Amino acid sequence: MRALDFKSTAEFLHRAEMEKREVVRITADYPDMTIEDAYQVLAGLVAIKRQRGHRIIGPKMGLTSQAKMKQMNVEEPIYGYIFDYMAVPEGGTVSMRELIHPKVEAEIAFVMGKDMEGPAVTGTQVLAATEYVVPALEIIDSRYENFKFTLPDVIADNASSSRVVFGTVLQRPDNLELDLVGVTLSINGEIKDLGVGAAVLGHPANSVAMLANMLARKGEKVKAGDIILTGGITGALILNAGDTITAKFDGLGQVGFRVTE
Repeated sequence: MRALDFKSTAEFLHRAEMEKREVVRITADYPDMTIEDAYQVLAGLVAIKRQRGHRIIGPKMGLTSQAKMKQMNVEEPIYGYIFDYMAVPEGGTVSMRELIHPKVEAEIAFVMGKDMEGPAVTGTQVLAATEYVVPALEIIDSRYENFKFTLPDVIADNASSSRVVFGTVLQRPDNLELDLVGVTLSINGEIKDLGVGAAVLGHPANSVAMLANMLARKGEKVKAGDIILTGGITGALILNAGDTITAKFDGLGQVGFRVTE
């Protein structure tokens, strides 16, 4: 069996994203690809984007619900990166022509006020190091056919990152009980899903703590100024042209966007 070439695999996934083209999952050709291999491919993908002048807004966490982790048979979430070109203004538009088969989920984002370096970072420490929390809608868009992939595939594909809409309400984290924040996700005025902050690892701050501890294994850290997506509070809903999406968060206001052709 051919050895996995990290650089060419990263280039392959980057082209799929840029060309809005579905591809067969990597593990179809490389069934032995490990999680460590996948993060090396991701590092190559990040390098390509940086070479093209794109800047990281912050990391994002995926698979942060117990149900998702059980479904994927993992004991910890995964992470990827949100880049500047992925940001859509609050109330702005997302074009179906720029994506493959997008879905949307509601999340709470943390704006970090201080660096955080693992191991052994706790949720309590994260809250003390957080400047603000903001409501967010993440649009995920796997590059794989029919959203079919294994865990290494989705890690290599930057955890399906594609677009993000941040709300305009900034709240100090100590003003809210984030695990109790209720969220509704509506399409065209109809509530399609709802959830509560505790759906994210018991408390969204635990997601950032876990991220810091995972990054520490590579000698990396969460940085002041990072805006971190902590993971879906709601399920991921399929988007269609003409949809208007709105998420309402207790104590954090609302965030929304429209979907165009």
